[in-house]
Amino acid sequence: MFKGSIVAIVTPFKNGKFDKESFRKLIEFQISNGTDAIVPVGCTGEAATLTHDEHREVIEFTLEIVNRRVPVIAGTGSNSTAEALELTKFAEKVHCDGALIITPYYNKPTPAGLYIHYRTIAEHVSIPIILYNVPSRTGISILPETVAKLSEIKNIVGIKEASGSLDQVSKIISLCSDGFDVLSGDDSMTLPIMSVGGKGVISVAANVVPAHVKDMVHSALSNNWEHARKIHIQLFDMFKALFIETNPIPVKTCLHIMKMINLELRMPLTPPSEETRKTLENILRKYQLI
Repeated sequence: MFKGSIVAIVTPFKNGKFDKESFRKLIEFQISNGTDAIVPVGCTGEAATLTHDEHREVIEFTLEIVNRRVPVIAGTGSNSTAEALELTKFAEKVHCDGALIITPYYNKPTPAGLYIHYRTIAEHVSIPIILYNVPSRTGISILPETVAKLSEIKNIVGIKEASGSLDQVSKIISLCSDGFDVLSGDDSMTLPIMSVGGKGVISVAANVVPAHVKDMVHSALSNNWEHARKIHIQLFDMFKALFIETNPIPVKTCLHIMKMINLELRMPLTPPSEETRKTLENILRKYQLI
């Protein structure tokens, strides 16, 4: 259902508040460069430090500016099932095209708990749901067998996989039907994941180089693997640089250097070290972005 180059878009701030004007420009930048869908208020969008009112505001504003030009898949996860359900119901109410729901963090549920968490949400909404597995942030990894069981639920349509394990991805694809889409959650793993059957990426790097990420992903989808491989190698340094400090510190720093947003992050995230900033400036020069 969802494939291609999907951006996990940052949330810009100005004087501590959601910066709508900068966000509007970021959305237009994405759409004009061929991005296939937009994910607001995910991890890259600093959802963890947005209030619920801000979370809803960002979702509604995204829908307003996108105006049905591309799908909007709202981040609606929480470590509380009731809270995740409330946010997902809101995403459905305002007509999002789907919801991206992270595995519950900190409380580390069992496989049975993960199944019940997602099943409960799916049973109370009708919009498509994408599971999100990112154990480096949540402390828990969803087993391929649990993913397969969840994939039998009609409106659970895919998974964003950021475990860093190609074995995990391969096992998920082997256990699930062809209609269940696996998307990379790690830019440097996108091409390897697509080589075993993945359908695209929910990308951090697309914030900075949307046309390049789109070109790589669409080349792979079209079986032009040699061209996709060349772009992967060209972008590899960028992919890695965007994680030299905690995401979204590097990507917001890059967008700031590119004069697209203010460099504001919600505490406890802080601006990058001077060394990191210099590294990112060099990366942007390498790709002729500054």
